[in-house]
Amino acid sequence: MDKEKKIEYLLFSAWAVSVSALAGSLYFSEVLKYEPCELCWYQRILMYPLVLILGIAMVKKDAKQCVYVLPLAVIGGSISVYHYLIQKAAFFADSAPACGRVPCTGEYINLLGFITIPFLALLAFASIAILMIILYKLTKKEKTK
Repeated sequence: MDKEKKIEYLLFSAWAVSVSALAGSLYFSEVLKYEPCELCWYQRILMYPLVLILGIAMVKKDAKQCVYVLPLAVIGGSISVYHYLIQKAAFFADSAPACGRVPCTGEYINLLGFITIPFLALLAFASIAILMIILYKLTKKEKTK
């Protein structure tokens, strides 16, 4: 497969993950009426622009956007890890600050004992970050040749 196609697939995959995360978060809040906590809002603030940035990058086939997307994904993933630890680790939950009307320690969903909303956000951010790292390495190889 040529590099052009690989770039297209990587950008499309990252965009599809971001759209899925956006749709999932809107489903939880607008359909199921789960009110997001403060940390959930921060994760949304970092995920929602990725839909637009990756969508434009995909249409333009602009692999250089990975340098803008990767920091957002890493920061969002870090917030997701912290949020997940607040929910699942007693040490973090005991020292968790008050988050507002909805506690950040609350778990609207808990599938299989470990899949919560922050866990799903972490999967999305990590997937996008990994795809962007692969994209960066692919374009870096192209420059060195």
